[in-house]
Amino acid sequence: MKISAIVENRRDNHAVTLATNGREHSLVITPKSEGLGSSTNGGELLFLALATCYCNDLYREARKRNIDMISIRVEVAGEFGAEGEGASNISYSAFVEGSASRGDLLALMRHTDTVAEIQNTLRASVPVKLLQCDAKTISNT
Repeated sequence: MKISAIVENRRDNHAVTLATNGREHSLVITPKSEGLGSSTNGGELLFLALATCYCNDLYREARKRNIDMISIRVEVAGEFGAEGEGASNISYSAFVEGSASRGDLLALMRHTDTVAEIQNTLRASVPVKLLQCDAKTISNT
């Protein structure tokens, strides 16, 4: 599965385009109130990625076990320190309702934690590389 994300920003305009295997869609995120940058920070999006991954994977894994899920709530929290420091104390909690026994639902949740791709990516500390930089100078005269 090939996934990409593009952010394009200029004064009072913030556009987000996401794609999986060539299927594009957009996500509405407003610009900062002062007009430049995103009103949502990267830490929030990182935690959203963790919550979304676990939620979607619960549905996927429940289907494999013939469990109908009624509702899922995932809460992710953590801390960021000084500029340039990575996150710490990341944790998440999940609350589900489904058509199986409490024991089966808890087993599903524990199993899903072991196969959630975003969680496993962070746990593995995968390197992130800057591949290309380009810049264009404009005249302010």
